Amino acid sequence: MGSFLFHQYQVMGRALPIRSDEHPKIYLIEGRASNEVRVNCKFWHFRRKPKKVKKSNDRVLVINEDPGALTEDNRLFLEAWRIVDRAYFDKTFNGQSWFRYRENALRTEPMNNREETYMAIKKMLSTLDDPFTRFLEPEKFKSLRSGTQGELTGVGLSIGYPMGLDIPTTGLVVISASPGGPANKIGIKPGDVILAIDDRSTEDMDIYEAAELLQGIVGSTVKLDIRTGTEIKHMFLRRERITLNPVKLRLCEVPGRGNNSSRIGYIKLTSFNQNSSEAVRDAIESLRGSGVKSFVLDLRDNSGGLFAEGIETAKIWLEKGVIVYICDSRGVRDIYETDGSNAIAASEPLIVLVNRGTASASEILAGALKDNRRAVLYGERTFGKGKIQSVFELSDGSGLAVTVARYETPGHTDIDKVGIIPDHTLPPSCPLDEDSFCGSLIDPASACNINTAALFSRRLKS
Repeated sequence: MGSFLFHQYQVMGRALPIRSDEHPKIYLIEGRASNEVRVNCKFWHFRRKPKKVKKSNDRVLVINEDPGALTEDNRLFLEAWRIVDRAYFDKTFNGQSWFRYRENALRTEPMNNREETYMAIKKMLSTLDDPFTRFLEPEKFKSLRSGTQGELTGVGLSIGYPMGLDIPTTGLVVISASPGGPANKIGIKPGDVILAIDDRSTEDMDIYEAAELLQGIVGSTVKLDIRTGTEIKHMFLRRERITLNPVKLRLCEVPGRGNNSSRIGYIKLTSFNQNSSEAVRDAIESLRGSGVKSFVLDLRDNSGGLFAEGIETAKIWLEKGVIVYICDSRGVRDIYETDGSNAIAASEPLIVLVNRGTASASEILAGALKDNRRAVLYGERTFGKGKIQSVFELSDGSGLAVTVARYETPGHTDIDKVGIIPDHTLPPSCPLDEDSFCGSLIDPASACNINTAALFSRRLKS
């Protein structure tokens, strides 16, 4: 009797369709099969047409069939489909039958070469209407991974889609500019809008394509059209090799009454790469060695990075409690919390600085410290990126960035497109570098002077 291939499944001999309780309009082929296969109850769909199909008494008999195996490109498409099927946070898949989409795509989408297959994958992901779930060609995937591994060649910009802020709805928004990087030195700031890169409009450009255009050979030049408020600027930036050292620290000594003074440890955390939490631990220990008894953690212009590093950094500061709730379309599905076993600074007074460039993993950290009443937040409303993406590598070196969850803070606040509201405001003009900020702590007339005396006095006197 032989066998035939139903997409990636091999079914042998007779198969009896049986109605599924979960999907009443979908049948399961059962019998002598290597896998169970769902098919439409009205039509028997085959990847390639068998030479002869006989249907009798609700049984299907395939005779003299064409084996019709899947191509390598078909398998790559199915690999991408399965990742989204398993990992995507919205199990309604934007209100469509994800299984039916796969069946239709395998029948109708051309996948005769790698370029056509990539287009088919992009088209599939576009149906989710989620700008953060994207396909990454091999070079883009490699570029994305390099940003979490400590070194990058480019202009030092973190970019995102304009959402949740009072900014135009077209173009790409600057989330942050790396301190000392080309973009920072030329004056590009969070909230600026990139209208074009090398004269290519960003109106319909995704962030991964933009990141690829911004990166390049060290010493080469890239032109940016930037809108700051109502002003449009044309800027030329020279690319540099940017080492992503995530932590800077400074001892700030604030004079007190008489001979008393407050020693405050200032830690600036610029990103969450694979070194971040360990670097924060080292900074705390180093500052303690200088007699520090209170801390300022600066998350301004920290656009995020590795989710796991955000969680590990929160554990450093929290004695116990929930860090973040992970949710999908059906509600809370996971809870990240700490029992205090990883805490090394759970008692000292702590101020956290945030601004509109504070996004993603840094918002998870800020929200955890605020809602657990571990820290007082100063600054501006944060960016409001309340969804979490994971990156998956496909077998040919390309990849997918997939939204795997949305998150809520310990107080069950969904900050997506809204952001975290600080306890106290600071003007955007407050200095971002560590030396100048320490100076503002000393100057009582400075608009950026946080009330260190009121905040720290009780602890420092004890």
